[in-house]
Amino acid sequence: MLDGFVVTGFGVKLSSYSLRTIGIGIGINTSIGRRNTSILPHRGYHASLPPNLLRSLNISGSSIDLPTMASTQSALPYLTRTNTNQSFSNGSNSGIGAGMGMGMGMGMGVRSGSGAGAGGNQRTSLSSFPSSRSNSASGISPPSRPPRSPQPPTTDADRTSHPSSNSKTSSFASQTMASDDSSLSILARSHPMSQSPRKMRSQYPRESSENHVEYILVASFDIDRGPVMEHQFPVAITGDEHMLAELMLPDQAHARNQDWTIFFLHKDSNQEEEEQEQKKKEARRRRRKRRRDREVGIFTDEDNAVDEEYDSNGDDDRDDDDDDYSDDDDSIDSEPEGGEGPPLIYVLNLVYTKHDKTVKRGAVVKAMAICTRHPFLHIYKPLLLLALEEYFKSPVPETLSMLYDAVNEMDLSLMPKLSLLEKYLLQSSDNKDLFVEKFERMVQKRIAEVRTDVGEPFDASKSPPKPQGISRAGTKAYLERQTAYSVPRDTHEFESRVMYKGIPIPVKIPTATMPETVGDFSLVKLIQNFSEPHAKSMQPFTLHPHLTTNGPSTHPIMVLANALLTQKRIIFLGHNMPSGEVAEAVLAACALASGGVLRGFTRFAFPYTDLTKIEDLLKVPGFIAGVTNPTFEMHPEWWDLLCDLPSGRMKISSKIEQAPVTEGLVYFQQQNPSFAHQLNGSNTATDLTGDMVFMNDILKSIAARLGERVIRAKWRDWVVRFTRIAAAFEESVYGASALYIGGDEHEKITGGHGFVWADDTAKQKELAGNVYRMEGWRNTRSYYSYIQDLGQLYTIRPLKGLDLHHMHDRLRTQRLTSAQSREVYLSIAKSVWSYDEICLLLTVAPESHAGLFYLALGLFHKDRDVRIKTSELLERIADHEAGQHWWKGFSRYQKLAFDRIRREAETEMRIKLEKEGIHPEVGKRIS
Repeated sequence: MLDGFVVTGFGVKLSSYSLRTIGIGIGINTSIGRRNTSILPHRGYHASLPPNLLRSLNISGSSIDLPTMASTQSALPYLTRTNTNQSFSNGSNSGIGAGMGMGMGMGMGVRSGSGAGAGGNQRTSLSSFPSSRSNSASGISPPSRPPRSPQPPTTDADRTSHPSSNSKTSSFASQTMASDDSSLSILARSHPMSQSPRKMRSQYPRESSENHVEYILVASFDIDRGPVMEHQFPVAITGDEHMLAELMLPDQAHARNQDWTIFFLHKDSNQEEEEQEQKKKEARRRRRKRRRDREVGIFTDEDNAVDEEYDSNGDDDRDDDDDDYSDDDDSIDSEPEGGEGPPLIYVLNLVYTKHDKTVKRGAVVKAMAICTRHPFLHIYKPLLLLALEEYFKSPVPETLSMLYDAVNEMDLSLMPKLSLLEKYLLQSSDNKDLFVEKFERMVQKRIAEVRTDVGEPFDASKSPPKPQGISRAGTKAYLERQTAYSVPRDTHEFESRVMYKGIPIPVKIPTATMPETVGDFSLVKLIQNFSEPHAKSMQPFTLHPHLTTNGPSTHPIMVLANALLTQKRIIFLGHNMPSGEVAEAVLAACALASGGVLRGFTRFAFPYTDLTKIEDLLKVPGFIAGVTNPTFEMHPEWWDLLCDLPSGRMKISSKIEQAPVTEGLVYFQQQNPSFAHQLNGSNTATDLTGDMVFMNDILKSIAARLGERVIRAKWRDWVVRFTRIAAAFEESVYGASALYIGGDEHEKITGGHGFVWADDTAKQKELAGNVYRMEGWRNTRSYYSYIQDLGQLYTIRPLKGLDLHHMHDRLRTQRLTSAQSREVYLSIAKSVWSYDEICLLLTVAPESHAGLFYLALGLFHKDRDVRIKTSELLERIADHEAGQHWWKGFSRYQKLAFDRIRREAETEMRIKLEKEGIHPEVGKRIS
């Protein structure tokens, strides 16, 4: 028997374990070391050596920093750039880049060479290498690690030729994606940080022991006993089976041929399991440290004993090969858990009614449910339809076993694992080619693995294998099965299939899933459902400071968002509606308030519940529940906000608890007495919060059919904006904010941090409009979880001292003087170098918000240094895997300006080199 499960939020026991009280703490993880595999010297040149030469020289993962001429004060300009066309055939890499270096000293000589990279499709170039010198003399830099302290590191005075020591290069660092823009022809090379320094990993590796689906349940309705659990596969879930059966058979299920419900289970883990998991993490950290020590030549007497210990436990260093030399790499590639406990088990349930006059009541009602830890549980809907139909024909455990095996054999091993920043970029962009290179490299890695495996003896009777090539899904080569592998036509979804009874069932799995996003819901549908009745006939709301931030005429969707943020009890009522539609509305509401940023909604959500569980429901603070029984509407003491789905109306309870008078509210009134009359939530003269403008923009986007992804991105921006305003409010009222972690030494250059307003009057007005909403949020689960997430995210943030969002907003919002804008442009250009730093910059300048338009204005700055530094920054962005798509969005006028500035800089550098006695053609020979 397994450990018990409890229905999330309920106090009812399903086993010997009951739902534990959730304790929220605030902590910062400081173990953030990352390995440096490439360090570029200050005012020097970098040579990228082939792996085979590194092995022959007994150099592991280090770069060669070649000496420079003392009289040369700036780096040699890159005069040429190698571009290759993107290819998906014969397993070749998507691009080949050229690295170059220059060595100068006594008896200076220049050599060039190339070496084969992984798979024979990576080229590097080698400049002069003094073979008889020691490591220190020849400039071999040992791998370095950033400080473990969470305090912001000191920013380099100039990183033009010395990128951040926190950045790394990968085996693909010399490759570049092709560009269709002629204005990029002058770019010298692909930036070494254009690709992610982390090794490619799968979200769901083939060797993983975790199943896609953990349990399959079947329940039926018995005329005498009521809901009955018939089968649980592969083993029974201990606990109250009758309660599970009731959840699987919703009210009025017999009135419809089929219905869908969703509910969540929470596994109550014990102390022993937590200790075992902690021991495994510590063992992985020790293995990584031991491997790093060995690579730099450090051996200890304990190595043999440790090896024996790992061998006896069945551990292997290869298990951690993909950890990318990180002490806690999982925290980098996945979002923090927020201290809310173990992951939920999501249950997708299908109810089917077959009318049969030979049985009592003339119908047979059965339900089948799939239990999974994947939030994209909607992909199993076609399989449940087929499996439940099969179960009606053959109600035996073997039918469940066939479904269980089919779904767990689904291959998702070619889906790349994205970092949190990459997920944000992918979800905020409509570009179907974003990060397609990652999918291609995953396939190339698989092809290389297949080639290294020992093949079977040749058998002439068998058909020849498919060519080991790569095609794009939807192309002719893909449809004609000319290649064995393909990459998706839209990188937002990974295409796979499930073989059920010999039938291939296609499925599409979202590549990037964000917190609080469960199932296949529609924000557009939710917004339209409550917006249309409000637009036709506006019904004023009962005033409540937390909810009616724009007075009685506050938009219903904003009332819902405010109720979610301030942790009110919310009921979605769908009388005579399918339970599946009610559940979708609940899930959409959770994602609405979360925006992929905040937590604390889904864990306390009940997509479907009934009247029999009302006592347990009322014990949960701030629940979000979906019901179909109209009895709930007649009990306003059970809820704070009722959302009636059929009519599209919302109602604030007459018995809702009034907003308390907090210290923050009193302090703000004392500091801003002129806004005291506007703090009662009844002001309708002006839109202090900006919510009306925002909702008008949302409705226009829906009318223009911009799509679900755009609406979700806009709501995420609204949530981020709200959290940044809340941080500014706390600093203004309390003197400091728990929502900001940073250093003061950088603010002298960048002008501060946090949200940016055009002037101080605009700031005070917006704070006044949001004061009740922010004070209500400050005492909720999502607030404390967000603080904890910020602490964890800070340890892995690429730039810990600079607020790029603040700097970009200054360019976008304020009217800066030439000197002020110069400081901002130069600070960004000197700070943003590595792959992750460019990703962070792109997240604050999404394509939906004019992209890099405001950064590109630096190309027209009157200061020459600003123009050159901006062009160098844009050059690095254009070489970036994601940034290249932002570059393509530039206008021709911007690209011409960029082209002119780079040519002027190149001409000036050539003249300078000629004065130093170096012929300009040297650069061409090196490249």
